[in-house]
Amino acid sequence: MKNLSDLGNGRFRNPILFADYSDPDVIRVGDTYYMTASSFNYTPGLPILISHDLVNWKLVNYALNNIQEDRYKIPRHSEGVWAPAIRYHDGMFYIYYGMPDEGYYVVRTTDPLGKWEEPICILEGKGLIDPCPFWDEDGKAYVIHGYAKSRIGFKSILGIFELSSDGLKAISEDHFIFDGNDPQNPAVTIEGPKVYKRDGYYYVWAPAGGVKFGYQVVLRSRDIHGPYEIKEVMHTGNTEINGPHQGGLIDTVNGDEWFIHFQDRGLYGRICHLQPVNWHDGWPIVGVNPDENNIGEPVEEMEKPNTGISDEPSYLEASDSFEDGQYGLMWQWLGNHSNRFYGIRDNDVSKETSQNCLRLRAINLSNESEPIIWKCSNILTQKIIYPLFRSEIGVDATGLLPGDRAGVCMTGGQYMAAYLQREAENKYTVRVIESYGGDNDKKEKVLGEYEFGKLCYDYGLSIEEGLKNIRFILSFECDDKRVTSKELYFKNVEDKDNTPILKMYLSLDDDKDLRRALDLKVAYTPSDHTWVGAKLGLFALSCDMDKKSECEGYADFLYADIQEI
Repeated sequence: MKNLSDLGNGRFRNPILFADYSDPDVIRVGDTYYMTASSFNYTPGLPILISHDLVNWKLVNYALNNIQEDRYKIPRHSEGVWAPAIRYHDGMFYIYYGMPDEGYYVVRTTDPLGKWEEPICILEGKGLIDPCPFWDEDGKAYVIHGYAKSRIGFKSILGIFELSSDGLKAISEDHFIFDGNDPQNPAVTIEGPKVYKRDGYYYVWAPAGGVKFGYQVVLRSRDIHGPYEIKEVMHTGNTEINGPHQGGLIDTVNGDEWFIHFQDRGLYGRICHLQPVNWHDGWPIVGVNPDENNIGEPVEEMEKPNTGISDEPSYLEASDSFEDGQYGLMWQWLGNHSNRFYGIRDNDVSKETSQNCLRLRAINLSNESEPIIWKCSNILTQKIIYPLFRSEIGVDATGLLPGDRAGVCMTGGQYMAAYLQREAENKYTVRVIESYGGDNDKKEKVLGEYEFGKLCYDYGLSIEEGLKNIRFILSFECDDKRVTSKELYFKNVEDKDNTPILKMYLSLDDDKDLRRALDLKVAYTPSDHTWVGAKLGLFALSCDMDKKSECEGYADFLYADIQEI
């Protein structure tokens, strides 16, 4: 699909990425821009995206295969990898990230498109978030960071500690450098700092005011330890861009500066915008239309950055043919993953059977007698990249054993799923379920149940024939067909009647559908907020707890065709 943001005439329109890349940070090395973002409990983590023009981005790698701690074998929603900072120093790429229950970590490499080193914990502790490293001209290195009230009991404060010159170990005590609770310099919920140096000043860029209704501030001081002045540099103004929130400053080869940040779009997650940066009296103005206080507001449309290279308009990938039994970079597991989760078809199945499918093994990792999607790491998910879309997932379910199920889901704070379950030797049931309850006591209830054998009969197929060509169809659309995906891409549509709903179908050929039209339940409340947008998921699960590999059933996912509508 062509990137809607690249207008094809030398101009672009925000957002540059309609995808849930929360807390983005970006650097330039030569003529290439590298972006990473939060990945929370999803693996592989720390996505690596590249661009040459700051508008067209490609997902090319991940810096983190799994989270080291054993407890992430079960999904730890809203935990894990928060707000990374990517930097390039002395020929090495570094990504620093916080895990709010464990501390600060770093991964590094000389080749960002290759394998990254295993994570190193540079400082242990609860409540440590949003680290940003800085190597100063005198050779000293520091990390400036934030604090999570949910773990440490306070917020709106930034701290600093000294770092070893190789960037792998904290070598001083942590102490505060800015208190946003101070009525003289208020900055409630200041977090996500990024550190830069310019004209003898240390500049700390940071969002404040909260994700949905906040703004961007900049601190400056002649001493990295402070005291710091503070100025608001971008706010919503007269636009629809709520936030505008956390991101990174970047320059081009000709010295122009830009700021990439996110905007919270509810069930779609946190999408990315690009803003011009200009300077006045030693302070940045971010965006356009500065007011009397030189506070900018987000730009809707303008000329693309002059980077010296113009990428062909391109967009993220969603569809996957699972070539040679492998899944594409668009997919992430719900928690830590292993090779046990998936495989390829046996070579001797049939000469007519393609190897281009993904075999998901039916495993129950939820520690529940009935598998709970929320608690199983072996759910393969991908971000929503189109506001409205139709996904068709082809499945061969002949490999399921009694008690196994295979299907599709749409996850969020709450989720829905449709799956086929093998009940006994030759009996199969189709179920539609939804979740309820909070993070720690998530349950599932059945909304609809259908006999698969009757469905096959209606199609004039035997059960064996039906099992080989199941098509799960998820359509995410508005009841009002006048509301287009393009309109939702660029603007918030507040009318509740235009809220997209999830419609689920099950088909065994191109002409007949078993139809269910159901509202997608995506709850964003403090009790079950996962910090991420809704995701499409594939799964094969078993009702037997943690079956041994020699008796595991499986389902072959033949393709995932996902198209904007």
